[in-house]
Amino acid sequence: MIFAIALVPVLSFVGAAVDYSRAVKARTSTQAALDSAALMLSKDLSSGAIATSQISTKATTYFNALFTDKSALPSVTVTATYTASTSAGSTIQLTGDGDFTTTFMKIAGFPKLGINASLTSAWGTVRMRVAMVLDNTGSMADAGKMPAMQTAAKNLIDQLSALAKADGDIYISIVPFAKDVNVGAGNYSKHWIDFTDWDAANGSCSSSRYTNQSSCVNNSKTWTPANHNTWTGCVVDRDQDYDIKNTTPTNGNSATLFPADQYSYCTTGSSAYLQPIVPLSYNWSSLKTVIDNMKPTGNTNQGIGLAWGWTTLSTGDPTNAPAKDSNYTYKDAIVLLYDGLNTQNRWYSNASQIDARQMKLCDNAKAANITIYTVQVNTGGDPTSGVLQYCASSTDKFYLVRSASQTVSVFQSIGTSLSKLRVAR
Repeated sequence: MIFAIALVPVLSFVGAAVDYSRAVKARTSTQAALDSAALMLSKDLSSGAIATSQISTKATTYFNALFTDKSALPSVTVTATYTASTSAGSTIQLTGDGDFTTTFMKIAGFPKLGINASLTSAWGTVRMRVAMVLDNTGSMADAGKMPAMQTAAKNLIDQLSALAKADGDIYISIVPFAKDVNVGAGNYSKHWIDFTDWDAANGSCSSSRYTNQSSCVNNSKTWTPANHNTWTGCVVDRDQDYDIKNTTPTNGNSATLFPADQYSYCTTGSSAYLQPIVPLSYNWSSLKTVIDNMKPTGNTNQGIGLAWGWTTLSTGDPTNAPAKDSNYTYKDAIVLLYDGLNTQNRWYSNASQIDARQMKLCDNAKAANITIYTVQVNTGGDPTSGVLQYCASSTDKFYLVRSASQTVSVFQSIGTSLSKLRVAR
């Protein structure tokens, strides 16, 4: 008799536990679907893919596609509240409400349990700085690679600039590279240029019999370096280990300076084969003009392009990126495109040795919270680049392009990924 009396409340408690666990599972599924839907809506709104009038419909569509527990919770009402851009950024709040039908608890007078979940996604308090490091080597002249890259890069500028609600929300720098980078001949008087080797290679002897510094000086003649304003603007890799770091150059440490190189492809203006780098800017038309002026030439040194991409993201000399506002969160990224294998840097003409330096550089950049995207345009049957795969911040940020025409869609995918980084929470 005692067992029979006790059986009813025991079964009630067991039944309540079963109902409650199923309700918790349904709420967890609801929350997960809301989380994903809110992030998807954030991306759509920040990129301008949908109008504000579509928010409620799109929120319900995304939720229904993502919700996995419809048997337990067949009907969920999704409410979307959007707050447009303010000083605190833009937000969208999603709330999901539904009724879970109980099996056992209805005996005790609780036929339904209310399920509620919510999520707020914010963006606009995140600002982005992107360095586009673009291969300008001679092999880019083949198979339509250069024009495809130029179109893709300009489209990416359009895609990213659309995310900006105010000047400074998005900055982009351009770093064309071959074996050198062109930092601009107009910088010949800057303290961060090292002319030591340049002076030894460019000048005249007091005796016309001698044409280089060593033979001139060894024969007790006077060597006069050329005027630095005749420098064409290119630099080579910094001394090791500063070639793999982002150390600010200082006069007291010559190893931190950038060695000048009289590379014939470097000049100023649109006629230069290797265009000068462009520090961070939101002058979108000027950035695209530089891309239009690119011409393929020379050997390949991915490392120097990547190093200068990182440099353009940093405050101080030589590129003096704008100071970061403490009221915002910042995301820094590098997009590196290249079409083959490393062939030459300051010290080596062996790909494996150059790659080894570059991998160390990538480790340091990633440790500094730089997100790196890498693109290999492989139209000639080269091996898949191990160093580009290594340098990418994750496997999904390495892209292998087999046809030049794919470059545009790959850059669009990178732009979509970058737009997601603009979501704060």
